[in-house]
Amino acid sequence: MDISLEDIAVFKHLDLLAKRQVEGFITGLHKSPFHGFSVEFAEHRIYNPGESTRHIDWKVFAKTDRLYTKRYEEETNLRCYILLDASGSMYYPQENNLKIRFSAFATACLMQLFQKQRDAFALATFSDSIHFQSQLKSTQNHFNQLLSVLQVTVRTPSALHLSTSVSKAIHAISEQIGRRAMVMIFSDMFEQENIEDVFLALRHLKHQKHEVLVFHTIHRSTEFDFNFENRPYEFIDIETKEKINLHPLQVREQYQERMAQLMKTVYEKCAQYKIDLIECDVQQSVDQVLQAYLVKRKKMLI
Repeated sequence: MDISLEDIAVFKHLDLLAKRQVEGFITGLHKSPFHGFSVEFAEHRIYNPGESTRHIDWKVFAKTDRLYTKRYEEETNLRCYILLDASGSMYYPQENNLKIRFSAFATACLMQLFQKQRDAFALATFSDSIHFQSQLKSTQNHFNQLLSVLQVTVRTPSALHLSTSVSKAIHAISEQIGRRAMVMIFSDMFEQENIEDVFLALRHLKHQKHEVLVFHTIHRSTEFDFNFENRPYEFIDIETKEKINLHPLQVREQYQERMAQLMKTVYEKCAQYKIDLIECDVQQSVDQVLQAYLVKRKKMLI
């Protein structure tokens, strides 16, 4: 089920929208993502070479001379943290705040999946400092409270003047997470600080054995392809309010080259530190976000 964010003015019913999106996504999967290992036995499954051997039923092997693993109704609980960039650049384009709305909607959908799989989850929003940080829970009341935070975040015009400091937020939260968890970061990675500082912070998370997913949230047609009409524009920096007058055609090629080089650096660094980087074009569906989570979750449980 593909819900267009362009058709949603405000998230008055974010819980229902997320539920519809998740149900449609799950229906479209060839295999259910909700089989795993827990306390409630469901069935046996033939063991596939290369899988973990810890769930093999050795008693059945002794009787049949064949390897089977135990499958259970619910998977082992995980601990999931979402860090949402709420700086000024995330409210681009200003006519519809599409980047922050996409990120909020994707976060709500992830929390729906967390609940279905009984994973505990927490939310933190940040710009140059942490605005909000929740506890780690899995209750319906907790889910509802975080939906309210997302709705307020989407509608907050005061964030437009705030710059981004991904590294500060990550370092601060890294000290509070504790034992191994899955950490998801929604950010456009547009900030004033050195990109090396960002990766030092991400390495902080990896050093603590956390699984890290960075959802690189972009408006590809304009922010990367610089696809503007063939006429003069006044471009205004959302965070600094700096202005510049230019014709897109005159700078498009140079702009694309610089953006390509920046992203090449980001992608190479993520590969070097074994950080999952998922490009999220906010004009597309959130299914890519949900799939990335399910793939990572499965790997953590093997």
